[in-house]
Amino acid sequence: MTRNVLVANPKGGSGKTTLATNLAGYFATRGRHVVLSDMDRQRSALGWLERRSERLPLIHGLDGRGKHADSLSADWTIIDSPAGLRGDKLSDAVKRADWVIVPIQPSAFDMAATTEFLEVLREEKAVRKSRTFVAIVGMRVDSRTRAAAALEAYLQDADFPVMGNLRSAQVYALAAEQGASLFDIRPSQVAKDLQQWAPLLHWLVNADRNRK
Repeated sequence: MTRNVLVANPKGGSGKTTLATNLAGYFATRGRHVVLSDMDRQRSALGWLERRSERLPLIHGLDGRGKHADSLSADWTIIDSPAGLRGDKLSDAVKRADWVIVPIQPSAFDMAATTEFLEVLREEKAVRKSRTFVAIVGMRVDSRTRAAAALEAYLQDADFPVMGNLRSAQVYALAAEQGASLFDIRPSQVAKDLQQWAPLLHWLVNADRNRK
């Protein structure tokens, strides 16, 4: 049974590809059969895969701009969605997903765009009937800033669970240049970042167990 994780936010630059590629990397390092589906015409996620070394755990790429290829058998399919995902395309993507993860950056523009998007998600039948689980992750958050405090206050009013914040660290950019994920790096070098990922990964794995 394939588990489908949709990473979505209509706001461009919210961190969708960073979240999607690192999730794919995590499950691949756990020996799972992983497909990374790229719905964005910019092909950032597929470009990341093209740079990925053959020595790293295998991740299969899929152009997700057309109809989903159900013939691809995978343990986990991570879907990197494009900016501006709305209407029927959004409804179809949510319907096919088991989980939707919404990345959000600590800026007024991002919070305004995400508010509207979360309202749309609440109206989706699959979400209302609890067939699709939704969670929020703060991206590129510096806890010492006013922007981070504003994001924290904003997320306190969210109806969906918040799976913590990921900091803005150079290691993400360096890994992306090599088609690597945080989980392909020696743990001692990224210990603080791995700790920040723990709530989201725990939520996904536990939810998966509860589905069985």
